[in-house]
Amino acid sequence: MLNIVIFGAPGSGKGTQSELLIKRYGLKHVSTGDLLRFEIKEGTELGKIADHYISKGQLVPDDIMIEILEDLIKKNLDKKGFIFDGFPRTLPQGEALNNKLKKNGLDITAVLSLEVNDEALIDRLLKRGQISGRSDDNDDTIKSRLHVYHQQTEPLKEYYAKQNKLVYIPGEGTIDEVFNSIEKAINNLTNG
Repeated sequence: MLNIVIFGAPGSGKGTQSELLIKRYGLKHVSTGDLLRFEIKEGTELGKIADHYISKGQLVPDDIMIEILEDLIKKNLDKKGFIFDGFPRTLPQGEALNNKLKKNGLDITAVLSLEVNDEALIDRLLKRGQISGRSDDNDDTIKSRLHVYHQQTEPLKEYYAKQNKLVYIPGEGTIDEVFNSIEKAINNLTNG
């Protein structure tokens, strides 16, 4: 099974590259952002809790995210693999993901870190907000999300680097250029 974590700051292109990876490798997309937006839209209890955190630019608590994730993994063990988009976001989530995968006889193949500077990220997210109307793509929330990313999510790079699973991908080229770098990284890992 090919299990990939796609990693990067908000606006780094995780969703776009995830879609290309799904088409190329037949992976099950695991986007906690999509899952949470669905819960919020449906007005579920989980959605109300998540919205409380997301609307302030904060991360949803680990126990809630891990519960959602474990259920999703168990329901999709027949797939060719998973692409985890937007998860893990904290070191405890990374450890929990490893444990949940191992519990089901799986492991992470690679962690692809899309590298984009903050100025480009802010510009991308503001443009996305104008086009899509996403309420969390405004200047204050973007800066808060980037701060949270740098404080809570970036430490995962070291965690995965110690496991020899972290691959840095330049994220500021065209969509195709970024995807070509990703494909090369995956081929090196799976054929080497």
